[in-house]
Amino acid sequence: MSTPVFAVVGHPNKGKSSIVSTLASDDSVRIAPDPGTTAVCRSFPMRVDGELLYTLVDTPGFQRARRALQWMTERETNASRRPEVVRAFVREFRDTDQFPDECELLTPLIEGAGILYVVDGSVPYGPEYEAEMKILRWSGQPSMGLINPIHSAEFVDEWRTALGQYFSVVRVFNAVYSEFGKRIDLLRAFGLLREEWQRPLDRAVAALQTDRNARLDRAARAISSIIEEMLTLRLETRLKDTPDVERERARLEQKYRRALQTLEGRCRDRVEEIYDHHAIQRQEAALPILDEDQLFSQETWRVFGLSNRQLLTVGAVSGGAIGGAVDAASGGASFFLGSVLGAGVGAVTTYLAGDKLGEAKLLHLPLGGRKLVVTPTRNVRFPHVVFGRARLHHALVANRAHALRDPLNIDESTPGLLRELEGSRVRELERCFRLLRKDPRRSGTADRLYETIRAVLRDDDLPSADLPQESGGGAGAAD
Repeated sequence: MSTPVFAVVGHPNKGKSSIVSTLASDDSVRIAPDPGTTAVCRSFPMRVDGELLYTLVDTPGFQRARRALQWMTERETNASRRPEVVRAFVREFRDTDQFPDECELLTPLIEGAGILYVVDGSVPYGPEYEAEMKILRWSGQPSMGLINPIHSAEFVDEWRTALGQYFSVVRVFNAVYSEFGKRIDLLRAFGLLREEWQRPLDRAVAALQTDRNARLDRAARAISSIIEEMLTLRLETRLKDTPDVERERARLEQKYRRALQTLEGRCRDRVEEIYDHHAIQRQEAALPILDEDQLFSQETWRVFGLSNRQLLTVGAVSGGAIGGAVDAASGGASFFLGSVLGAGVGAVTTYLAGDKLGEAKLLHLPLGGRKLVVTPTRNVRFPHVVFGRARLHHALVANRAHALRDPLNIDESTPGLLRELEGSRVRELERCFRLLRKDPRRSGTADRLYETIRAVLRDDDLPSADLPQESGGGAGAAD
């Protein structure tokens, strides 16, 4: 074979399709809790930039393994003949209704596919599995045992001992809750199955890691672009001769807030698309901009924004800039006292309050008439909340297995999922936000924000940023 092919086989309802979905990064793989969901083999090629790296074959589950093994045993003469006996079994029963599932799942094996035998580590080992493992061993193909702890890891050790007697390589792999790094580790282990697969799988690992960085960079660009749009959003409307000004004001302010929420939703959709998640049911509270008190609440900051210490840092950057302007205006005669006082005052005022969002102002036009204008928000906290929410969403999506079909509930994510931002990162973000508010057309500011956000996302993607390893649900148990 030019590229490795792996048939994912096993007992019905042990998560074979979930394994395929996750390792192929394909959420189109059908997953359902009912046994027998997979009736025929289906191939899922893994490609990066058009290059085929490997192929996974989703197969039906064994149904009559003991009877099939009995037929093979009656015709076996010596160990060297066993692969031919398996091929003879498929030829004998391929077009009959006696062993349809066994013939279907054995076909890719007799064509040279490697074996990934999947079991459920949350149920005890039983002798009914031995017939399956013996048939697979008789096929003569390189094989690996995969323990998928669907509901718990209670019987993982028991399965290790049993599988070790039939398979040269045994791994534990939760198909639903395994982040990118663990998928790469498993792919490396595939290279142990056959010597000629080592080089193409090393190339596959390198290509996937390069692809991962490229996706992360695109996600950083999407997030930074949306934040730029949100920080520079401006709406206006001309008033008629005798309008109800307050009603028009409320309408425009509401339109402004809805526009901000739409932009955030667009960012979520784009990040999910970047990571090939096309069917996520996202659950997330709306951006807290309709209620100023909610935006400024400590709970909002605990989940999506900055710690108290980081918030003081933001205030120091913002206030320090104002103080620096005082120093410049006085020709330095203040001995930079303005910067010191500005930093202190900025820190306190940023911590306690912030500018209102989306306040429509009434302007009189030079040639007569009036208009209402909502200018870009100058609220210091707002972009940090937006980025905090985007950062959490990105981490969840980037490490979400494609086999996981549960809704993505961002609001119930584990506290402390992401490491606290370093002070230097917070200061650089605030400088970028401040520059965008001051002059959105200033050359280089957008790229500077992108570079900063990219650095944060890359830090988040390091292995030490552990994601929650949740106990399984029904999604991982499907065939």
